[in-house]
Amino acid sequence: MQFVTLDEGFVSLQPEKGPTSTVCGSRAALADNGAIICNYQTQTKLGSNDFKPTISRSLDDGKTWRYQGLMWPHLAMSYSIFGSVSGGHDGELLFFGNRTPIGEPGENFWSDATQGIKQNELIWAMSQDDGRTWSEPHPFQMPIAGAAESPGAMCATREGSWVCCYAPYNTFDPEVLVDRNQIVFMRSNDRGANWTSNAMMRFDEVDSGGAEAWVIELADGRLLGTCWHLDLNGETEYQNCYALSSDGGASWSGTLGTGINGQSTGLAGLSDGRALFAYNQRKHGDPGIRLAVCDPTEEDFGVQHDQLVWNALVRTQSDSSGDHGEWQDFSFGEPCVIRAEDDTVLLVFWCLQPDVRGVGFLRLELRD
Repeated sequence: MQFVTLDEGFVSLQPEKGPTSTVCGSRAALADNGAIICNYQTQTKLGSNDFKPTISRSLDDGKTWRYQGLMWPHLAMSYSIFGSVSGGHDGELLFFGNRTPIGEPGENFWSDATQGIKQNELIWAMSQDDGRTWSEPHPFQMPIAGAAESPGAMCATREGSWVCCYAPYNTFDPEVLVDRNQIVFMRSNDRGANWTSNAMMRFDEVDSGGAEAWVIELADGRLLGTCWHLDLNGETEYQNCYALSSDGGASWSGTLGTGINGQSTGLAGLSDGRALFAYNQRKHGDPGIRLAVCDPTEEDFGVQHDQLVWNALVRTQSDSSGDHGEWQDFSFGEPCVIRAEDDTVLLVFWCLQPDVRGVGFLRLELRD
């Protein structure tokens, strides 16, 4: 079993993008007309509270790309918006993420004092014209106190529900007590009007939490969630975790280790019931993006293949540890993987490498 690269390159970004701008949070989705929609966030620097969600698209399987522009240009000065596109029902595209009010230009969204994110809110939006225009962002309430770290995309299940997840984070206010020892799962059965929630994962370890969480529906109808499991004191390195649900997210298996010591995660289902698990590797072996094939059960993640598919020149920008606490020094991250209609695999990720800055793209074929 191996992944064979069919095409690779970089997504075309805004031509006038200034030299101080950076790109992160790249995601991809297939539109109903066959186009690949790539959304990503631009910001002035890592840590700045000025994320601007942007779209480029390809009509030829990623060989060439065309810059489309900001998703909500009229909100660019009012809100910092971070999120992901994904396929919905009946040709719709969905956007799920969060937005944070911008108090003043140049402010940070991160507080070292509280190890927290500026208070934000969850949002969703929809496109019914292949991602050319989008509804206004719809905010919806988080079920627990705190801010949300929500890079994973919305999953539209085959029965018609929307499901998503996020990691709760501290805010700038030290008086706000946040239950960080979990990944929160949310579900709507009425197209975003109402939401239910519970814990998709719970961590037994004291002072631990999650980040970079995703949830997808497998071919047999089970839901699979993964995340980066963090020691909030930076002393222990945990395996990436996963959980399964056989009842639409009403209940979840115990939180289990994948056997993989990676960082950010991304998921996609295969037609045969297995899953693709994309993750960053900054600390063990050659740095880059790895892609694994797994067949998860409630006893084992079932890793059948694990391969480095993109090799980074440098693991961080200034040779730091690569731990979560050094996130402002990361040089690549947040891989998103989707399965195309012809069963090829599409992978996008952001990178700040010595030779290139932008959004990388790979089209791969899995050969058993």
